[in-house]
This record gives sequence, structure tokens and C-alpha cells, in this order.
Amino acid sequence: MRYCARCLYPENHPLHLVFDDEGVCSGCRVHEEKDALDWAERFERLKAVVGEYRSRSGGIYDCIVPVNGARDSYFIVHTVRNVLGLNPMLVSYNKQYNTPVGIRNLASLRTVFDRDILALTVNPESARKITRAAMRLLGSMYWHCLAGETVFPVQTAVRFKIPLIIWGAHQGVDQVGMFSHLDEVEMTRKYRKEHDLMGVEAEDLMRAAPDLGEDLGERELRPYLYPNDRELAAVGVRGIYLNNYIRWDTKRQHEDMIRLYGYETAALPRTFDTCNDCDSHHYAGVHDLIKFRKFGYGKALDHACREIRLKRLTREQGIELVLRHEAVEPPDLSLFLSWAGMSREEFDRCVDARRDPAAWARDGSGWRLLDHVSRHSQDQGVERARLAAVSDGVFPLTPPRAPEQERPAHVLFGRGWAGAPRGQAVQADGSRNSIADGSPS
Repeated sequence: MRYCARCLYPENHPLHLVFDDEGVCSGCRVHEEKDALDWAERFERLKAVVGEYRSRSGGIYDCIVPVNGARDSYFIVHTVRNVLGLNPMLVSYNKQYNTPVGIRNLASLRTVFDRDILALTVNPESARKITRAAMRLLGSMYWHCLAGETVFPVQTAVRFKIPLIIWGAHQGVDQVGMFSHLDEVEMTRKYRKEHDLMGVEAEDLMRAAPDLGEDLGERELRPYLYPNDRELAAVGVRGIYLNNYIRWDTKRQHEDMIRLYGYETAALPRTFDTCNDCDSHHYAGVHDLIKFRKFGYGKALDHACREIRLKRLTREQGIELVLRHEAVEPPDLSLFLSWAGMSREEFDRCVDARRDPAAWARDGSGWRLLDHVSRHSQDQGVERARLAAVSDGVFPLTPPRAPEQERPAHVLFGRGWAGAPRGQAVQADGSRNSIADGSPS
């Protein structure tokens, strides 16, 4: 397996990347634009783009912003509402794997920004049936989340005739360099199907359902159907990504949101990033285990690559963090299996069927990882491609606003909280420092 000489990404990345003559991946090369582009000029371009959609009366919504209880939702709403001065309609797809932290963050977001949120919660039994089918077809427990989060905003744009949707970061730009920031790539049905949905639209899952042992019809899958071209054209639906116009740095953005609005973070089992996926019991747990079993790496490596590129970790520190976190057994597997109505044996069969043969081989003793980034610390070109770490890798950990549950459970709906808690910072080595004002020192 070939690994990037600068970050840690392997050549079998599911979004695909390429290496140049120096052994540096396309994601790292496009990331270099963050230190070369004139971001003040880029932001002026953003203001010009959104200005075309601003309501002259101020009495209706200017745009749609998808939100949830984690990731960059606070930063996006802050930028759209308080910096650009737009009046956004917030929409949220309920992924049903919610933690109490995520529920509180989403409710607090509505409070601190004084915004309404239009939310979609599908029938939990439908979500379970869809998840079982997607596990058997794709080895994915997150298909319904990805499908719902990427289509509900588009459906809402058509329904309410609000053409502009504002998203955060485009993964193909920020992670693998599929596009340059200068391309100003926008939301497309094609990218959603091929990458977010692993090539399977709702219609495809509906047709495959009988062979997957599930009874799934239009009633169950209607919430995941993408509007047709005629509906999109009638409204002029357009989805833009803020990371094409703003120097994207999710850690710094979360630190600002903690300081300004009391965003709540949480320790996650299989990564050192405390900010991005604290709304889900499974994203950095069993979902990450599935990713590791498919491709031979997980979220800790994703996050380490990002921090290496942003010059907060050395390559060696990144490898150390990967080794530490990818060995953690996810504590949430029994919770997911109970919710989905699956046995451990079926779960293993579904995932094992999707293992990448470039990363895994099976012998008499079981599955064997063919290669690992830890074996490539001294690869040719590493020293030439190296970025010096110029700041720390401290991730903020805020105290919970409510007592932790004794027995973790999915929260479909829950009480919201407002107010900005004091926080702590999590060092790369797991130690913690107090944050007096809610922001890292």
C-alpha cells in the first residue's frame, strides 16, 4: 500500500486521491491553497454570490442551512446569520443515533441564534428496516443518515421555493483534493450518489429490498428521494460550500463557537477530536470500526491528516494517535445491534463482505491487515514533504450541562439547554487543562 509522504492517507481512500512525483497526495496539495489564497477576496466573492438571494423585504428566508447537534453547524449559522446578515431557514434530519450532548447542542443552537428549525424524524421502524437493508447491501449503518442529511435540505428548498442552500465544507475538496477551492464546486446529485451514498440511491435500495429480506416501499423511502430535475429547475436550487470562500479550520471554528455560544463537546472512543461528532453514539464508535474493517484505517487517521496539514501535529505524532485510537473496542456495538435488530454474527458477515482486498487478506487465523501507516514512517520523501508543527494539538473538552446517562441510549427527542459552560482542553496525550473562558489557551 502506498501512503502519502506528508499526511497519512493510503492510496485506497474511498473518495480517491492521487500522488505526485514527490509522493504527496492530491489532498495535501489542494490544502496548500489555504496558505496561498487571498481569503479576504474570496469572502468578497461569497458576499456577492449570496447577495443575489437576499430578500429585499427581509420578511422571508434568504437561504436554507442544514444543521445538527455537532460538526460545523454553529459556525455555519454564525457566519450566515451574524456575518453575512442573511435570514436562514434551518433544517435538520434526525439521524436517530443521537446522544444527549447532540440533542442539547441542537436545542441550544436554536436558542442562541433565535432561529426556527424545521426537522424531519422518520418512523424509527422504517429507519431500522432501511439500516438493515443497507448493512446487507453496502455494509453501511449510516446510509439513512447520509441520504437524509443530504436530501432533506433539497426537498425543503423545492417545497418552500428557497433556491440557495449553504453547506459547510465539501469533503472532496477538504480531504482528498478532488477539486480546487477555485473551482467553487457546488452541490450535485451525482456527487451525492457516487460518494455520499456509495452509488445507491433510495430507488436502488427499494428495488434491492426483497432480496435483502426487507419490505421497503415508497412510503418508507419517500423521505430519501431526490427531487427531479424539473422541480429543481423550477426553483433554481443551488447549493454552495463555505470552505470555497473561507479558510476552513474546524478546530479553530469550534473553539470560537465554545467561547461565543457555549457549544458542548465530548470525548469520543476512537478519535482524539472532541468536537465534530459528539452528537452520535456511533459515528466515532461502531461506524468507525466498520470503516476500519473496510479500508484498514479510521477516523483517527482522517483527523490526524487534517491536523498535520494545518501544522498542529507532526507526522510521527499523527501515527502515534492512530495506533492509540484505532485499537479501541467501540463501546456502542451492543446498543446499535439492539436498535437495528441484528445479531453480531450477521453484523460481522455484512462488514466482512465489504473488506477492501487491497487492505485485507483472510487466512486460517482470520482477517489480516496487509499494511499499516506505522510501517511507513521512514518512507522516501517524508523529510522533503514534511510540514513543521507550529501550534498545539489541544482539543477542547467542555463539562456536560447535565449528568451523563448511566446506560447509553439513543435520544429521539430531548430537552434543550442554553448557556455557555466553562471548558477543558484535551491534549494529544489525553491530559486535560482548564479553559477559564471556554476557549483554548
